[in-house]
Amino acid sequence: MRMNKLRWGVLGTANIAVSKVIPAMKLGNWCEVAAIASRDRNRAEQAAQSLGIPKAYGSYEELLDDETIDVVYNPLPNHLHVRWSSAAAEAGKHVLCEKPIALNVAEALELLAVRDRTGVKIQEAFMVRTHPQWLGTRELIRAGRIGQLRSISGFFSYFNPDPRNIRNQPELGGGALMDIGCYPLSMSRFLFEQEPDRVMGLIERDPELGVDRLTSVILDFPRGQSVFTCSTQLAPYQRMQICGTRGRIEVEIPFNAPADRPTRIFVDDGSDLFGTAVETREFPICNQYTIQADLFSQAILQNVEQPIPLEDAVHNMAAIDAIFRSTQSGVWEIPKT
Repeated sequence: MRMNKLRWGVLGTANIAVSKVIPAMKLGNWCEVAAIASRDRNRAEQAAQSLGIPKAYGSYEELLDDETIDVVYNPLPNHLHVRWSSAAAEAGKHVLCEKPIALNVAEALELLAVRDRTGVKIQEAFMVRTHPQWLGTRELIRAGRIGQLRSISGFFSYFNPDPRNIRNQPELGGGALMDIGCYPLSMSRFLFEQEPDRVMGLIERDPELGVDRLTSVILDFPRGQSVFTCSTQLAPYQRMQICGTRGRIEVEIPFNAPADRPTRIFVDDGSDLFGTAVETREFPICNQYTIQADLFSQAILQNVEQPIPLEDAVHNMAAIDAIFRSTQSGVWEIPKT
C-alpha cells in the first residue's frame, strides 16, 4: 500500500459513480481511482476511458483479485451491497458502500461480522454526514445556539415513475424510504446523537410498481421527536428544519448539496414570524463526495476510526426495518439490532 494515496477500485458503472463520485474522488488528496469493473467489459472500458481510469475489468471478481487495489467503492444496486462488500472485505479490501448498507438489519449484521473477521474498514456512503454545513449545524446545536433540540422535520422528494429504474423495483430494494428517506433518518440520529426509542410509519405504494412512493415517518427520541416525508413521485424538494427551545435552524439544500456554489443554513432566534432576525451562515464551495472519500482514505492510512462507523449503518437499518414493520402493524415499533 502506498502511503501518499490509496488506490481505489469501483464496482460497476452506476450513474452516481460515473457522474458524481468518481470525478469527485479524482480531486481528492488521498485518493487515486485505479480501476473500474463491470459485468460488461465494454462498459468498463468506456467508463475508464472517459474518466481517465488506468484499468478496466470485465467482472467484479477480476477487480477484487487485483492486489494493487486498497479500497473498493460499491455503488451497485441495493440488493448487491452486502454480497459484494463482503466479497471485497474477504479479498482484503476496505469498502465504501452506497446507502443503504443492506436490505435489512440482518444483512447489515452479517456485514458487521465480516468486518470483524477480516479486520478491514467498511463505511456506509452517507456523504452528507461529513459536509461542513451539517458539521456546522451540529456544532451550533451542541453550543446551545437554539436552546435544547426538541424537534426536527424534513422533506425529500423527486419524481421518477420509470418502471425500469432500479429505485422502482421492490425486489432490488427500491422505494422512497430506502432510496431517500434514509437521509432524514440518518441526519435526525446524527443531530440528536442518540437512537429513537420507537418509530411509526405510513406508506402509500404505487399500485403497479409495488414500491413505497409516499412515506411519512415519526421518530420518538429520548430528547425529542423527528418527523419526515419522502416521495419518489412528487415535485423535487428538500428541506430540514431543526427546532429548539430558543431558536431554529433551516438547512436550505440538505442532501444534494451543490459542488459549484456555497451552501447556506438559516439560524432564527424566533423573535418574530417575519424572519427579520434570521442569520444566514454560508459555507464555502466544496464537494461532499471528495470530502467523503478523502476522510475515509485518511482513516485507513492513519489507522484511526472512520467518520461513520459501520455500527451506525446497522442502527440506521434497524430503524428502517422498524418503520416498515410499523406500516404493516399500524402501531409503534421498536428498532432492534
